[in-house]
Amino acid sequence: MKLLDVQHPFFKPLWRRVAIVVFCFAWAMVEFAMGTPFWGVLFGATGVFCGWQFFVVFDTKQDPKEEREE
Repeated sequence: MKLLDVQHPFFKPLWRRVAIVVFCFAWAMVEFAMGTPFWGVLFGATGVFCGWQFFVVFDTKQDPKEEREE
């Protein structure tokens, strides 16, 4: 079981992927502004991870059901 399954069909629409990445970076800025660098780095790293997974590695044509059947 994965903690965050970024290949889930829920993330197929581009606007959802963009919204999640923007939210992570925005929340990191809020945390840095509030003086909590630990949480800022944590959310910033989550934004980097999601950005990499959603825009570099993500395959919109892949159907997870087809992958399981093979």
